[in-house]
Amino acid sequence: MQKTQKYAIIALERKGMAMSADNLGTISFEPGPREQIGRVHDFMAAHGSARPRFVLSEPSGDASVELPEEVSQLLAQVTAAMRDGLVITIAPRARTLTTTQAADLLGVSRPTLIKFLDEGRISFTKVNSHRRISLHDVLEFQKMRHEEQYAALEVMRIDGDDDAPIDELLADLREARRIVGEQRRARAAL
Repeated sequence: MQKTQKYAIIALERKGMAMSADNLGTISFEPGPREQIGRVHDFMAAHGSARPRFVLSEPSGDASVELPEEVSQLLAQVTAAMRDGLVITIAPRARTLTTTQAADLLGVSRPTLIKFLDEGRISFTKVNSHRRISLHDVLEFQKMRHEEQYAALEVMRIDGDDDAPIDELLADLREARRIVGEQRRARAAL
């Protein structure tokens, strides 16, 4: 089979009975393709409706298939991000993750994830001696963590006066750090 596609989004390989996403591709685009992607996105936006119908066909037009609504929505999101010059990574995930997979997704070490599990910050089930974590729970925890981090950054933001004495600025920073620490301890006590 001859490859004619310009961009590969994901490579899957068969491991036993399940599909794995070990060989994921990351795509970056130069300004030229962005214009073409922008036209694709604009076309989809202009011709989309509450239930858009898009068809994928081979160049000869002999064979075609209608894209499911979920695929159309995903394609619209991907083309919008690509048009804006963002890098897209698509990774299939099981609905239930191992601790290693969940730690990788969160960008933390496995021992840190285990600490979160033991503290009850993320729910999990045990299969024999192995912990399994719902993808939904991991994504919700990730969202909550990002919100906490942004809130902490907002608290630490100081509208400093360039002419203010350094001692005053340091006192403001210490106060912001104290407030963030109190908020962290309050969350941990829950």
